[in-house]
Amino acid sequence: MIAFLLKGLLRDRSRSFFPVLIVCAGSCLTVFLYSWMQGVIGDMVSVNARFDTGHVKIMTRAYAAIADEMPNDLAYLGAGRIIEKLRREHSDMIWTPRIRFGGILDVPDAKGETRIQGPVIGMAIDLISSDSPEKSILNLERVIVQGRMPAGKDEILISNEFAKSLGVKPGDRVTLMSSTMYGEMALYNLTVAGTIRFGISTLDREAIVADIGAIRKALDMEDGAGEILGYSKDMVYSDGAMKKMAAAFNSEHSKKSEKFSPVMMTLAEQNGLSDLLARTQTIGGIIILVFVLVMSIVLWNSGLMNNIRRYGEIGLRLALGESKGTLYIRMVFESMAIGLAGSILGTLLGLAFSYYLQVRGIDISSMMQKSTVLISGEMRAQITPISFYIGFLPGLMAPVTGAMMAGIGIYQRQTAQLFKELET
Repeated sequence: MIAFLLKGLLRDRSRSFFPVLIVCAGSCLTVFLYSWMQGVIGDMVSVNARFDTGHVKIMTRAYAAIADEMPNDLAYLGAGRIIEKLRREHSDMIWTPRIRFGGILDVPDAKGETRIQGPVIGMAIDLISSDSPEKSILNLERVIVQGRMPAGKDEILISNEFAKSLGVKPGDRVTLMSSTMYGEMALYNLTVAGTIRFGISTLDREAIVADIGAIRKALDMEDGAGEILGYSKDMVYSDGAMKKMAAAFNSEHSKKSEKFSPVMMTLAEQNGLSDLLARTQTIGGIIILVFVLVMSIVLWNSGLMNNIRRYGEIGLRLALGESKGTLYIRMVFESMAIGLAGSILGTLLGLAFSYYLQVRGIDISSMMQKSTVLISGEMRAQITPISFYIGFLPGLMAPVTGAMMAGIGIYQRQTAQLFKELET
């Protein structure tokens, strides 16, 4: 009987070829859309972690309340001591201090007079230490367009687009005009070592990267840091582990009554990323549900038409002694075979398209020119373990559901009527 069923499927293309194509298309789209969504959200989380939130971030309570304003007057002093303690207690983490600052970059002419000025958003990091993790976290050596990495404290990297708009090139002297953490005017001379392009429009418009030692001196923040960022050494964010670490740290060090006491926040607690991650899971479920419903309707209609065409075959099989229940179950097994074949082909195609988008990516930087969101200008997919089997959910559920609905007609037909149709 199994051989009989397989021969019937292979010989009748309307029962096998076209349903397999439909299942293949649905599974392929499910895998591709899921992988694309994972890539976009994963990239957004990764970019935010590397450039802003870390996997965990330590700030003073007052600073955390208005962190978007970069309030360095509320920065944490004594950063060195707390970082040493964190490195002892959490040796499986990378800890690094940062200062975010704003100001105006003044570019002089040959006579030393102001030639042009531009607003700047700066990031001060441990840039020149030999054991600094920041170079790898921010991929600085890979994003240099012109010049070289800074070798001295007073050397900076400037975004390539910003450098072009100011007419600045490596080797030029510039002056940072900002304010100290005590509200006083700050003027500090810096040298452009190189230009960089992160591929993130928000940073590429007006960003500079400076050594934290120079900025501490410029802004009168000796041993201070606006933020202390922590990363797991494998650079993979684990929400559960980070929440546990943050809760333990805050219970020991943070006091709600003291605005300058440190508070640790996880990545998910910053920039609305918790809502984003929750929405991702919801959207993923909706995508699968929609495909299952649409494919079930299509395959139900296809199965219904096939069953109408097969009433003669059904009558013959009933005449040979096959019960309606057995016949119904075997039709469901046929649909499972079709679903399995279509799911395998669809998953392979979906993974192929996803891999191409993961390796090559799509340049969307022209669409992100005015964006203030930390997101890469290149859209890529990301193949995860779930990508290998998510296409089987609609691929198997849809044809089986369609066959079960269409096969109900078997019980609504009388054997005598089926014989009559067989005779004609």
